[in-house]
Amino acid sequence: MKAILVDVTRCTGCERCVDACIEVTGCDPLKAQVDRARAKDGLSENRLLSVPQVAPGRFARLTCMHCLEPSCVSACLVGGITKTPEGPVVYDPAKCIGCRYCMLACPFHIPRYEWDEVIPFVKKCDMCAGRQADGLAPACVEACPNEALRFGERESLLGQAHELIAGGRARYLPRVWGEHEFGGTSVMYVSDVDLGGMGWPDPETVPIPSLTEPLIAKTPVIGLSVASGLLAIHWVIRRRMRLASEAAASDGRDDAALAGAGSESEIYPEGEDR
Repeated sequence: MKAILVDVTRCTGCERCVDACIEVTGCDPLKAQVDRARAKDGLSENRLLSVPQVAPGRFARLTCMHCLEPSCVSACLVGGITKTPEGPVVYDPAKCIGCRYCMLACPFHIPRYEWDEVIPFVKKCDMCAGRQADGLAPACVEACPNEALRFGERESLLGQAHELIAGGRARYLPRVWGEHEFGGTSVMYVSDVDLGGMGWPDPETVPIPSLTEPLIAKTPVIGLSVASGLLAIHWVIRRRMRLASEAAASDGRDDAALAGAGSESEIYPEGEDR
């Protein structure tokens, strides 16, 4: 399974990786520039990768972490998001129904929605799955001038990460972010500063799908139950309205009959021939 290792100590915040991402994904560079200042974390539907400052003089790329057990995948009711065997978590707009459950489920708040589009879709990094299929590294990795990004097999990168920590003495904190959190991710970090501000929890945090899948599995049953209840209420209301209408019509006929009888009594008084 492919992955990316980020060395925070090498990142200068130049954002060449961001420019490469915008180009390869076909996002609007002008809108991306506006979103850079507008969005708190620098991410938007036009900017799928950002490089926020995580500490004085320290920057770290922020994008989809491509979790090994993605909560967005477990939350999607129609299979619009899937985890590929190669590593990337990819989105299929043809299957999306716009429920945005994936956005709510993501612990890193990564997926973005095209709010300004007539036919909106969810947007997120796919780790350049198309480039990987052609034997190429993700565009962001190739664009980094400081070798802050490494691309390769996840197990190999984990080994390299621990070697950096062991050989760097006090240069790195003794932790590989993404090794275990939320069940592990395909984007991992080594750093000399804490990355908790990026949304990383304690290393032993359980995978979110273990929490969301039981509820998602019950969603069709819950939906059918609600729909059945609404149909029953609709039937009762329609039946009451029909009975009330029939009663009103019957009363109208009775009133008309009485009125007719009264008119005849006035024209032909009792005892006179008609």
